[in-house]
Amino acid sequence: MSDSKIIFIAGHARLPQGMAAKSVFDTLTITAEVDRKYGVIIEASCTLATEHGRNYIGQLLRGVSLKDGIEEPLQMLQEHYKGKGANALTAALNDLHFHYEQIAKNAYNR
Repeated sequence: MSDSKIIFIAGHARLPQGMAAKSVFDTLTITAEVDRKYGVIIEASCTLATEHGRNYIGQLLRGVSLKDGIEEPLQMLQEHYKGKGANALTAALNDLHFHYEQIAKNAYNR
């Protein structure tokens, strides 16, 4: 499995009060299957309360290359997601990108 071309990464953030997902989770998580070589998100999901919200975030992030930085996906998120969890999603996406950079840096240093 260590030779897999796909890595699984998670980013986490605290949820604001008053969100439906807050009754189930204390944190919001974005998970992504990422192509190891190109940094492209193949599939993504999150712990928003509704299936519709989870699917929307997955579609929004699919095809984004984390190798190209985090600015474009953050801008897409800010422009297209207008729910209460926008700040938590932004923080979770930043955290996911941080973990991706750590993995990429470690792979580069081998």
